[in-house]
Amino acid sequence: MFSGLVKSFVWRGLETLRRALQISKPGIFNTDQGTQFTSPEFTGLVESEGIKVSMDGRGRVYDNIFIERLRRSVKYEEVYLYDYATIADARAHLAATFHFYNEERLHETLGYRTPHEVYFGTSASLVLAEAMV
Repeated sequence: MFSGLVKSFVWRGLETLRRALQISKPGIFNTDQGTQFTSPEFTGLVESEGIKVSMDGRGRVYDNIFIERLRRSVKYEEVYLYDYATIADARAHLAATFHFYNEERLHETLGYRTPHEVYFGTSASLVLAEAMV
């Protein structure tokens, strides 16, 4: 049985999830194994919307290390540096940031290759050059 504090935490998580699902529905919902995410109410709501639940293993603090590193880079190298005038301006800046991060920036943990090179086996510039020929 949940304590009052945990019930409150689960309830807030459910309310936040309901509001988010009114805006968009992902194909997969990935979380850690926190109480608010493992409750039958929470997982039931996610699954009732046709969303697959994916949970990191208990004690697996490094499961999200790559996305956390991306999030940190985007915040400190883009978002915190600019005052976007419009949503369109923010989207354009973020699109350029993700392009650079994935297709131009070399990553030490990837052997000084880009994520595009690792995933597709070739650099994005070579793919574009071949497409133009």
